[in-house]
Amino acid sequence: MKLIKSLTLGLIAVSALTYSCGGGSNSETATTETAVTPPPAAPISLEEKYKDDPIFIAGQAKTKESGCTACHMVERKIVGPSYADVAAKYESTPENIALLTKHVIEGHVGTWGEIAMTPHPQLAPADVEEMVKYVLLLKK
Repeated sequence: MKLIKSLTLGLIAVSALTYSCGGGSNSETATTETAVTPPPAAPISLEEKYKDDPIFIAGQAKTKESGCTACHMVERKIVGPSYADVAAKYESTPENIALLTKHVIEGHVGTWGEIAMTPHPQLAPADVEEMVKYVLLLKK
């Protein structure tokens, strides 16, 4: 019986010591200690990202006026690939700019499937080059 009393008093003493040293649960402390992570930033569209870039401004105007938007969108595939997909596939090098300019003017099939890129011989090569530079700018 004396042993049980001694163990009980010892257990109470250890519990009190543990609680006084921070072992007790305090809801106020628990909420202030948890790290609050900020919500992830909303993804920004490519149009918003490049809206002040002169290549973007000129190229976007030329693609709209040339009718490119009938088959292509900036970030979504319609008939042809999105501009972002083209930019992901091709680096903006002089060789790729010349190749893609040729594809736009002469037409092309095979790179993006069986649907052909319609030839656009009426477009000036300098204008097409500006449009290609605009498209290759739109990397995600």
